[in-house]
Amino acid sequence: MRIKRPRTKKPNPRVVAATNVIQLIVGAFVMAVSFNLFLVPNAIASGGVSGISILVERAAGLEPAITQWAINIPLFAVGLWLLGRRFALKTAFGTVILPLFILLTSDWQSPTDNPLLAAIYGGIGVGLGLGLVFRGKGSTGGLDLAAQILHKYTGLKLGLAMACFDGCVIVATGILVSPEVALYALLALFITSKTIDIVQTGFAVSKVAFIISDYTEELTEAILHDLDRGLTRLDGHGGYTGDGRTVLMVVLGQTEVTKLKQLVQSVDPGAFVIISDTAEVLGQGFKLP
Repeated sequence: MRIKRPRTKKPNPRVVAATNVIQLIVGAFVMAVSFNLFLVPNAIASGGVSGISILVERAAGLEPAITQWAINIPLFAVGLWLLGRRFALKTAFGTVILPLFILLTSDWQSPTDNPLLAAIYGGIGVGLGLGLVFRGKGSTGGLDLAAQILHKYTGLKLGLAMACFDGCVIVATGILVSPEVALYALLALFITSKTIDIVQTGFAVSKVAFIISDYTEELTEAILHDLDRGLTRLDGHGGYTGDGRTVLMVVLGQTEVTKLKQLVQSVDPGAFVIISDTAEVLGQGFKLP
């Protein structure tokens, strides 16, 4: 008997494109507002071209948006030449619209002059905006482009290249502004990275369990019917004995971990169980792709 798999409805390409554009616009706006309300008034230059623009504004009084255009547009041209047209489509929009929003919201008043609060909320806001931009399959350009170019032509890891550029900006903040503000900038950069992760993967952290037992059939029945979770049977071999073993892999929510451990304990107290976090799970019973 042939089992029919459920058909998944393909998303409308126009709807997907429109959703991506909306996320790009909203993300760039949130970044611009957070930048002007929290980071600029407190000179918290937490890396990137935006951080450079804060330092230039501090030293020369030049509008940050102007500095960002002056750096981003040449970088975009170089990236287009070295990285290709496919890259250009992902960055052109963000390269132009983010400085525009920064210019339009430059007169908005900051709600706090406390640098710690500014670092925290500025980091959250910028991370939220960047996360939305990334979800919309876009980029804001800037030193990301320089890092990609450096990665392509030197082999330096992309993450390390970005860390080097951001580190240089934060060191410059310590020299031109003060070491204390540089520490706030480092805090803001850390919060931004964590916020991006949350936007990308969500708050819910699922668990994945690997179970090795001599009672795989009984455990399979208990997990399928008592826990009401699917599982995957993997073929494994003991490293010392070389004997074949069946490994059960179960993906479950945080609230189901205790029940799983109780089920395993009741069936086989001697089972070997590994339970670890998994950032994101897509598919039936979890988040849709």
